[in-house]
Amino acid sequence: MIAIDDTLISEDLLEKAFVCDLTKCKGACCVEGDAGAPLADDEMSILEEIYEDVKPFLRKEGVAAIEAQGTSVKDPADGEWVTPLVNNAECAYVIFDDKGVTKCGIEKAWEEGAAQWRKPVSCHLYPIRIDSYPTYDAVNYHKWQICSPACSLGESLKVPVYKFTKDALIRKYGPDWYEQLQEVAEHWPQKMGE
Repeated sequence: MIAIDDTLISEDLLEKAFVCDLTKCKGACCVEGDAGAPLADDEMSILEEIYEDVKPFLRKEGVAAIEAQGTSVKDPADGEWVTPLVNNAECAYVIFDDKGVTKCGIEKAWEEGAAQWRKPVSCHLYPIRIDSYPTYDAVNYHKWQICSPACSLGESLKVPVYKFTKDALIRKYGPDWYEQLQEVAEHWPQKMGE
């Protein structure tokens, strides 16, 4: 583990490769699984605030799910707050492009200037998952079989997880934190792919 400020970071962020390959996986991470995207404490109120701005970008199925369940829901399995699902499948905020690739309706609204918030940080960070404890965050790489194409593409392009998620890590922890991680990575004894 690597310690930076109040975080403990898995070495996998430096040693594993990852670049989303949407042509192969079609964004399955937004559809598969048994719960919606994890939400930080402040994100539930943000989703409520921006819902009307995001709503025009969503599918009717997503709107129906959100209006029936709420902009966020408590996962019965672990009690954590997550995004609602459509028929216990895809995230209610998911939209599909003409090739069947999932996109985030919240992010689409943000890209179009209709919303001032990009998407839940857990989505932006993926394949990183953060477990928060009273005195530190555990920053881990989440390996999921549906992301095998992303691992293969990352290996061929030689892009480690921490570089793929740079913008999201800076969003979560700030540029100084990321600079420290980059410094550690430059001197890391085991280089990715070696």
